[in-house]
Amino acid sequence: MSLLSILSRIAPRRAPVPASDCGCVDKDPDFSAALTALGAKLARADGRTDQIEYDSFVEAFPPEPRAAADVRRLYSLAEGTTLGFESYARRIGKRYGQCPEVLEKILDGLFHVARSDGAVTADELSYLQRVSDLVGLSPLRFRRLRGEHMGVAADDPYRVLDVAPDATDEIVRAAWKRGMIAHHPDKAVGRGLSAEGVAAEARRASAINAAFEAVMLERRAYLGAA
Repeated sequence: MSLLSILSRIAPRRAPVPASDCGCVDKDPDFSAALTALGAKLARADGRTDQIEYDSFVEAFPPEPRAAADVRRLYSLAEGTTLGFESYARRIGKRYGQCPEVLEKILDGLFHVARSDGAVTADELSYLQRVSDLVGLSPLRFRRLRGEHMGVAADDPYRVLDVAPDATDEIVRAAWKRGMIAHHPDKAVGRGLSAEGVAAEARRASAINAAFEAVMLERRAYLGAA
């Protein structure tokens, strides 16, 4: 029996869940089946699958004892390829789009799976980013999860601006202004810095400006897609 036929049998398509019912996710077979497929296909994203990834999956998303065998069977069928993962992500997003805490829990658990056999690879991160986009998790929540599981890159725009990913637009803008004032090349000239020092301040100001633009563009894109 194919994965698709099993999913169709135990997880019929359902209407979106209202925000008031987000706590009922553990009783939703559609959610469980789609999530199992996503976890299994994530394990394949780096080109190989290991038992430790399945163990991490059931640690992050413990199945009901009576459903454990079905989860194992679904996982085994799905882990052969990453193909089709987008449809499962869209399925979860359509049903639980009004439940950001549920979506964040999903990505948090999937990051846990990706890390289980070592560092999160570029292919796994790309998969996680795509899943996040498709289920409708906000970029701010995804960025925070990525930082928690992978650390914050030196060129992360929020790190450059020295603000938290969930900072308001006003806080981000204020940080940008402070940075531009502090590192503007004209200020450096006025302080009597050497040519090398002025150039370094110019690079810093350029990085701050680029970080601000990246943050605001990301936020506008998310609001436009919402």
